[in-house]
Amino acid sequence: MVSILLLLGLLLPAIGAQSVGVCNGRLGDNLPSEQEVVDLYRANGIGRMRIYDLNQATLQALRGSNIELILDVPNSDLQTLASDASAATQWVQNNVRNYFPDVKFRYISVGNEVDPNSGTAQFVPFVLPAMQNIYKAIAAAGLQDQIKVSTATYSALVSDSYPPSQGNFKDNARSFMEPIIGFLVNNRSPLLANIYPYFGYIGDPVNIQLPYALFTAPGVVVEDNSYQYSNLFDAMLDAMYSAVEKVGGQGLEIVVSESGWPSEGGNAATMDNASTYYRNLINHVKGGTPKKPGNAIETYLFAMFDENLKPNAETEKHFGLFYPNKQPKYQVTFN
Repeated sequence: MVSILLLLGLLLPAIGAQSVGVCNGRLGDNLPSEQEVVDLYRANGIGRMRIYDLNQATLQALRGSNIELILDVPNSDLQTLASDASAATQWVQNNVRNYFPDVKFRYISVGNEVDPNSGTAQFVPFVLPAMQNIYKAIAAAGLQDQIKVSTATYSALVSDSYPPSQGNFKDNARSFMEPIIGFLVNNRSPLLANIYPYFGYIGDPVNIQLPYALFTAPGVVVEDNSYQYSNLFDAMLDAMYSAVEKVGGQGLEIVVSESGWPSEGGNAATMDNASTYYRNLINHVKGGTPKKPGNAIETYLFAMFDENLKPNAETEKHFGLFYPNKQPKYQVTFN
């Protein structure tokens, strides 16, 4: 009995409440097998994962792992799922019900960074109806209390983010986001948001100092009425909260579905900066923001591996916490 109690005592911290997960991007031709990846998560005490493609081998490997999952609906699937409820039912059958309860689904993210002002603008009309159809399929399976349906947005939809209390959705983004926020409120689901101080810093290095982006500023940098900000992450997240509140989302939780820093390939993309950012972020999200103090911020680090096939900027290939050979890039302790 004593040995069993001792074993339980050792296990409880590992399976208790956690706030930090890691995104599992697969855009590389040199990455470990899906089972090896799940084993690496478990070996490092990472209890949450986000995946972006409907990788059946990853879902199979997650069976019995106790890792909680954000499963994305790819943007390319949104139109079909928005226009055909039976397609949504089949999607949920194939990718959720076939694996539940062996896989611990936490959220379904219906679309990622859909933006009326970017190359994803063509998906704007389909996000909410796809969310509604996926929700109906989840509810028909009786899983609406266990698995929450949301979408992942990002800071580019927010204007007037300085100071954070002025945060507001851009005009054309407001008409897109307001009914989505209403859906989330009605269904008690959080909004997912990708928050990247790295891009905030390189977009305005004159007015944003590097220590403010890396959590290393020695004191308060921005005063916003009664709120004081010493890091850009809190300011960006609270600007998103301000925007959400202005379209009826008071009380809505925001989950940080991506945040990271590249180790090479561009301005301020160094091993030292990335290591500093990840270590400080993991420690910081145990608490809250000035606007939402006291509660851990559920956060997903981007990403597990460097991805050598990612398009666009060179930095996109260097956000990994691990090299493809499974060796850690940084001395980071998760959770």
